Amino acid sequence: MKRIILAGLLAAFLIACEQSPEQQAQSQNLPPLHEIENVQQKKQTFTNFLTPLIEASNSKILQQRSEVEAIAAKLAKSSALSNKQKQTLNELGELYRVEQSLDANTQIQQLLVKVDLIPPALVLAQAANESAWGTSRFAREGNNLFGQWCYKKGCGLVPLNRNDGANHEVRRFNSVYESVSVYMNNLNSHPAYKGFQQQRNQARASGELNAIELATQLSSYSERGQAYVEELQQMMRVNQKIWPTRTPIIAG
Repeated sequence: MKRIILAGLLAAFLIACEQSPEQQAQSQNLPPLHEIENVQQKKQTFTNFLTPLIEASNSKILQQRSEVEAIAAKLAKSSALSNKQKQTLNELGELYRVEQSLDANTQIQQLLVKVDLIPPALVLAQAANESAWGTSRFAREGNNLFGQWCYKKGCGLVPLNRNDGANHEVRRFNSVYESVSVYMNNLNSHPAYKGFQQQRNQARASGELNAIELATQLSSYSERGQAYVEELQQMMRVNQKIWPTRTPIIAG
């Protein structure tokens, strides 16, 4: 019996080793945070669970950025893009809401502002704020940690206090990782966060991103506006021991 159990554990380990960080992140289920009474333990469990998912999503974003930089380098040499590079440019342009009618150089310039990592401390603060540290109904039933809405009937969970006449739902995700990935793409692509994207791009020259400073550009994320920003900043200051607010970045 012991041999069978050990063989099963070994097989599971080998399968996990063959998976990419993104595949591993997609398989992670939200822990029962609502059952943890100790506040510090809940915070640490939340952070330990979410950090690898944030890293996997940021890794994917930086890979996309590398592809954009490779295309930019080729155009700088006055070389024609391959069909694959043209397809990549079109796909990333669509994903990050870059106007396809623009010339390739302008598309690349806009993509280099948009396709970039998001400081983990900022992601953690918004996730904790929007989901009550992963204990909200939307987090537990819909894997939604960031309060993302959708507008097609049945696409998510209907808020209990939704106003009469409203038709939005809180989007349901197949995994927490999907929620993280969609949220990060939203910050990187939506026009409402243009200031965030531009400030982050300017910060590249300094070699690091300051999550507390970047939070100033997120007043559009909540109807509470500046009060929401200040709440995020305070959460990051209070939890700075487990959420480093300065993220090293390689200037490009």
